[in-house]
Amino acid sequence: MIDTRIIGIISGKGGVGKTTLTFNLGTALTDLGKSVIVIDGNLTTPNLGIHAGIPLYPTSLHDVLKGKVDIYEVMHVLPSGLKIIPASINLNDLKGVNPELLSTHLIELIGKLDFVLIDGAPGLGKEALSVLKASNEVIGITTPELPALTDLLKSVRLVEERKKEYTGSVINMLRNKKYEPRKDQIETFLEGIKIIGTIPHDEQVKYALSKRMPVVHHKPNSKASIKIKSIAANLIGEEFKIPWYKKIFKI
Repeated sequence: MIDTRIIGIISGKGGVGKTTLTFNLGTALTDLGKSVIVIDGNLTTPNLGIHAGIPLYPTSLHDVLKGKVDIYEVMHVLPSGLKIIPASINLNDLKGVNPELLSTHLIELIGKLDFVLIDGAPGLGKEALSVLKASNEVIGITTPELPALTDLLKSVRLVEERKKEYTGSVINMLRNKKYEPRKDQIETFLEGIKIIGTIPHDEQVKYALSKRMPVVHHKPNSKASIKIKSIAANLIGEEFKIPWYKKIFKI
C-alpha cells in the first residue's frame, strides 16, 4: 500500500499565493513521478479549478460533501497527469455543505496516491479548520509583509494546538527590496519556524495563470518555477539541481 501524505496548504490571510503554490507544487511532484491529487478546500471562494482551466463542471467537491456523489466522480485528470478535485464557484452550492466531512471522504484516497494536497481557505474559520482536520501535515505560505507574517504565525500556533505536523513555511513573492525583512529576520519573527522555501516575485506566474497553466510548465526555468520545483524535490528527499545554463546565463 502507498504511504499517502495528506498535506494542507494554509495561510493566515488571502492573496499570498496559496492556490498558485498548491497547483504548481502538485504539478512539480507529478513531474517527479509521484501520483498526486490537488483538492480545493476553499469552499466559499474556490479558485483551484480556475487555475487549472476547468472553472465550470457539473459536479464538484460540494456535491461530495452533500453526499450526492462519490469523490472519484468529481476527479479530473489534467494533461500533466495531475489529478484535481475542484470546488464549485456557484454560491448556491454552498447550501447544505458541511466542511467537517472532508476528512471522512479523503479516507477513500489513502493508499492510492503519494500526495493529497489541499488548498485551504485563508484565516482561522470553519473551512480552514476542516482542512487542518483532514491533513496529516501542513505547509504554511506567506508574503514578507508584517500582516501576512503575523497571520501565518497564528495559523502555525493553531496547527501545533491540533498536534499536526508542521512541515514548514514558504515565503512567497520576495522582491529583494530594502523595505522587506531579511530571511533571518523573518525566521526570528516566526519564532524559529522552519522555512522550506522562498519564491521570488515573478511576472511569469501571472502569464501562466492567464493561460490556465502551472508556471512550472509555462516557463519551467523561470525564477518561481525553479524554487517551486526545489520545494517539491525536497518533499520527497531529493536534491533539485539547477540547469547548468541557468547558472551561466542567469535566465
